[in-house]
Formats: sequence, structure tokens, C-alpha cells
Amino acid sequence: MDAKFYIEVDCIQKNQDGERICGDVFLSERIKSDERTIVVLSDGMGHGVKANMLATLTSTMALNFTKEHKDVNRIAEIIMNTLPVCSKRQISYSTFTIIDIEEDGKTTILEYDNPETFIIRDNKLFNPGWQCIILDSEKNSGKMIKNCTFYAQKEDRIIFCSDGITQSGLGSDKYPFGWGHDKLEDFTTRLVNNNPQISANKLAGKIVNMAFQNDGFIAKDDTSCAAIYFREPRKLLLCTGPPYEEERDTKLADVVRNFEGKRILCGATTADIISRELKLDIEDSFEFTDPDLPPVAYMTGIDLVTEGILTLSKVSEILKVYNNNYMLGKGPADQIVKLIKDSDEIQFVIGTRVNIAHQDPNLPVELEIRRTVVRRIAETLEEKFLKEVSMTFI
Repeated sequence: MDAKFYIEVDCIQKNQDGERICGDVFLSERIKSDERTIVVLSDGMGHGVKANMLATLTSTMALNFTKEHKDVNRIAEIIMNTLPVCSKRQISYSTFTIIDIEEDGKTTILEYDNPETFIIRDNKLFNPGWQCIILDSEKNSGKMIKNCTFYAQKEDRIIFCSDGITQSGLGSDKYPFGWGHDKLEDFTTRLVNNNPQISANKLAGKIVNMAFQNDGFIAKDDTSCAAIYFREPRKLLLCTGPPYEEERDTKLADVVRNFEGKRILCGATTADIISRELKLDIEDSFEFTDPDLPPVAYMTGIDLVTEGILTLSKVSEILKVYNNNYMLGKGPADQIVKLIKDSDEIQFVIGTRVNIAHQDPNLPVELEIRRTVVRRIAETLEEKFLKEVSMTFI
């Protein structure tokens, strides 16, 4: 792979109707030391807490064994030997799909009993050359594991799901035998052809919504769809705080001017510096979209201008609790989260001059030093959202 790509990973899930917990479990981790991305989806038999526990056990094992570079046959054997088996039907209580992506794009997929993972390349289906492994250990004799290895290219997509997707609509007039794998592939390929830049998040969301529609808007099973999208990274710059020495204001302005991507300024002093150095007017707004925060301001060429520390603290709080069911509002912090979510590489530039306003002992304790808040945001973005984050102190 000559060109560097960003790997966007997302999973959308819907619980079976009436269940508070999902019986499908999705895990993903980016291992910086190896420059690998590992993604796992497991579907526990049945639904509710028991299914969730079985799927959690399976997906956690799968992630950890894959991290250790174990052979695919060995990973499959260990997981299958550990899982309990249904006494009536003699089938394992949990399925799994494991996807291991290395730095150069080498991608290995290992799959047991989930609907077959499929790859879209050049807007059409791509055959990665599946192989079938028949297990021969006493406990799992005859069980079939599928695996494949291929080199991903920019704009490739990998789509994988639980059977809540392929079996959606089962018993209905339209799909008496369920939606099926072929119709899922056709639907997904059409979506990608209609919108070649569609994100992994939106693609997975549209597939889950279609399955939900097939079921008459009452989910008959836990429904999960995950998508991986290899693409040109979408970049975001977030500057907050004035530089330690005023002489470095020009350097900060150069960073903002020359950045290719979206730009956010957090903090009145930061905005004033950029306004002065780049000769851009600041236009204040008086629309309070969040009762806890000062309103945003506007500056030509800058995507968002907000207050500093209070807004960033709220961004940190939102990111901590954020999931695919979280509804973002219109407030300044929500707008930052939306821009962050839509970006792949996030560059923080943090000014280190102490803000006199925050030395007042009467101000609430939440006004932590800017650095601490930004570090917390950066950690959440790396661990929870698999974003690529860099931090520069100025």
C-alpha cells in the first residue's frame, strides 16, 4: 500500500424489541505499538443479559488472542473450546467475526456462524478468496470456520453483521425467508454507488434502519451492522489558549492559516489573536443554544469559534457518555463533538499562557487547567473513537 489511509470503524446496533441490553457485542481497538486495528462482532445465542454475557466473553477472548498474533486456527479452537454448547442443538452459544488490519493494509478476517462478511471495492463486490477450515478437535469436530486475507486499498469497505440483519422480515409477505445475504449486498452496493463518500457510520446506520423497516419497525432480534471504510483522512484543527509568549502569536496564526481541513478556535483570547494576526473580523452572536455556555462567534474561514475552558469541559463530558443513540443538540460543545466525530485526524494546538480569569478562587473547581481537559478529550478520542490525535503545546 503506497498511500496512507485512515480506517474509519463504526457499528450501529438495535436491541431486540423489549430488551434493555443488546445480545450482540462489538469491540474495536487500535494498537499503536503495532499500528494494527482489531475489530470483533459477536452474537450471543438468544437475547438479553445471557446473550450479552456470552457475546462479551467471546468478543473479549477474540480481541485478546488476535492481539497476541495467534494463528487463526488456534484462535478459533481456543474460543470454540471455551464456549459452552447448547445441549439440545449441539451448537456454540456465540458467533464471531474477527477483523485484523495491519499498517500496510493487510487484512485478515476470521468468521464463525455470522452472515458472511463482504467487501466493496470500486463500488462493486470484491472476492477476497475465502478459505474454509474444518475443525478436527474432539469437541468441535466438523465445525466450519471461514477466513481470508487480502490487502485493503483506499476507498475499500468491509461490511459485517449479525443475523438480525439477514433474517429481518422473516415470515413477512415481502420476505418470507428473511431479507437474505444477496439482498443485503445489493442494497449496500447501491448505497455506495449513490454516495461514494458515505461514511462507515452512515452506511451501517442505513443498513440497520432497513432491517428494522423489514421487521415492521419491531426488531425481532438483536440487530448489528458494522462497517470499515479505508479513506483519505479528514482533518480537524482545534486551537485553544494563547501561546506562552506573545511573540509566538504569529506562529499560531500561521498554523491556522496553513491548515488543510476544518478549524475550531476555543477561547476568546485565542480568537482575538487569530483575528488580529490574520486580519479577520469576529462577529459575535447572541443566540444561546446551550444555557450553560456562551454563544458561538463567527469568523471567515474558521468553522467554529467558541468560548474556551467551559465549552471544552462539556465536550469531554459529552464524549464520555456518547453512543450511537445519543442525540447531539445545537450548543457550542455539541457542534464541536459533531465536527470531531466527522473527522479522522485531530490536531490540538494548546496555548500555555495562564489565563488570569481562571485564577479567581471563587470560580468553580471544574475550571481545570486547559491542558488537563484537552488531554482527557484526546484519550477518549483515541480509545473510544479510534481517532488519530496529535497535541502541540505552544
